[in-house]
Amino acid sequence: MSNPTDRRGSSTAVQSVDRAITVLEFLAKQGEAGITEIAGELDVHKSTASRLVSVLQARGLVEQLGSRGKYAIGIGIVRLAGAASNRTDIASLSQPVCEQLAEELGETVNVAILNDDGVAVNIAQSRSTSAIATQNWIGQRTALHATSSGKVLLAHLPLARRRALLRRRLEEFTPKTITDSAELSTELDSIVRDGYSWCFEELELGMHAVAVPVRGDHGDVVAALSASGPAYRLTRERIRQVSVEIIRAARELSANLGYWD
Repeated sequence: MSNPTDRRGSSTAVQSVDRAITVLEFLAKQGEAGITEIAGELDVHKSTASRLVSVLQARGLVEQLGSRGKYAIGIGIVRLAGAASNRTDIASLSQPVCEQLAEELGETVNVAILNDDGVAVNIAQSRSTSAIATQNWIGQRTALHATSSGKVLLAHLPLARRRALLRRRLEEFTPKTITDSAELSTELDSIVRDGYSWCFEELELGMHAVAVPVRGDHGDVVAALSASGPAYRLTRERIRQVSVEIIRAARELSANLGYWD
């Protein structure tokens, strides 16, 4: 025989879930709303609405808009949508992350994806405000073996696909470009192990870069987030320092794409 207390607890839980969904639907329709408005929609006391909104906010499903006391749909909804569909626009979600990271680092930040013909294509960028900055790379196709982003994308491919791409001729862009497939393969294994890639004047003399993987909702690497700048400013030592911020930003973008770490 079931326990009446258990039935009441189950009923309360179902009611809370129903109210939470109602809050999300209400905010989606209204755009933003305060606790008083939400309580009115739910027909509950303001304290009840406040507790419910606090739980949704803690999960990232609702966010507060500045100090106005209004609430709106949070980025957590995007994560859930990303897990349900692979049609999420990586470029549009990448741009705010690029802009914030570029402001923090003072360097140019890019997001690149792997094209079907085995090259990296830059889909989002925020350029450094420094007097000397890298060029506009949006839409540009770059060789996988000579860029930090390309190496990240190449390193995380299935082994058979990676080997097939390494059998192609590796073009030498500068004297520092790695053109030996065995040497590059060893470096790619290190990238998978260490979680990041760097490039020192391998595509362009005087230019350094560091990149980390961005993961989609299934955990597979769908893009690479990189920071690049002149060698005298983005030194090897500084790359090690800023890699922490780049990894943090890549995790944020991965979460926005539906990846739950």
